[in-house]
Amino acid sequence: MVLADDNFASIVEAVAEGRAIYENTKQFIRYMVSSNIGEVVCIFVAAALGMPETLSPIQLLWVNLVTDGAPATALGFNKPDRDIMRRRPRGMDDRIVDEWLFVRYLVVGMYVGFATVGAFAWWFTSYELGPRLTWNQLTSFQSCQNSCEVFNRKINKNPSTMSLTTLCVVEMFNALNALSENGSLTRHPPWSNNWLTGAIGVSMALHCAILYVPFLARTFGVAPLALAEWRAVLYFSFPVILVDEVLKWITRRYGDRLRHGLKRGVWGLARKRDLLPSRSRKL
Repeated sequence: MVLADDNFASIVEAVAEGRAIYENTKQFIRYMVSSNIGEVVCIFVAAALGMPETLSPIQLLWVNLVTDGAPATALGFNKPDRDIMRRRPRGMDDRIVDEWLFVRYLVVGMYVGFATVGAFAWWFTSYELGPRLTWNQLTSFQSCQNSCEVFNRKINKNPSTMSLTTLCVVEMFNALNALSENGSLTRHPPWSNNWLTGAIGVSMALHCAILYVPFLARTFGVAPLALAEWRAVLYFSFPVILVDEVLKWITRRYGDRLRHGLKRGVWGLARKRDLLPSRSRKL
């Protein structure tokens, strides 16, 4: 810290600014990690269930480089929490991502992945204009019990468009979750960070462009979505806010106990492993 004057208020403001920068860094990491976990879960779950590929490589590249980039950058402009100067100072050995925070990343990331796969499966099994396949037909698609054309990505682009759009929209909602680590959206509404609101608008505009501009749609292997499909996208995407609101409430109420318990559990297992004789470890 460089002192520009002898005013104590300047020191307080500098400490508050430093804490705000630290919190915004955590929110950037939280958004990117949970979103990437969701993409990994999506690909793994679809493969494990025997379903067709939900996303193509170019679609994943689109999400990672274009759709995620603007909201992630805008999180650096989050306003500090109101109680930021009432918190106790961080310890010298405190990690930027502790055990409980990583559990939260996993929970949100798993929801993102399952929602993406769910939207993909919904189009095949429940959409009124879709093929209305059974679950067994979808998960054994390689046997082609129905016409194989419904699983051909070049002919039938709507299922992968559903999964791509759901992934984009759920990550936009997840960006709103990152307005504060533990503060509810009722206390940190979207308009508290206009940069983030604008970034979400730009990202969604770009996504709509690849859906409805013909040459872009051909490049990314997508198709325009009908109103019913957009409604389903919102149904699958919005609950990520509810999931994170519950996790924030748990953190505000039981956060210290959870962190302490998880830390003791992780380090306890590590100590037990270190106490084992070297010969036992080799065995």
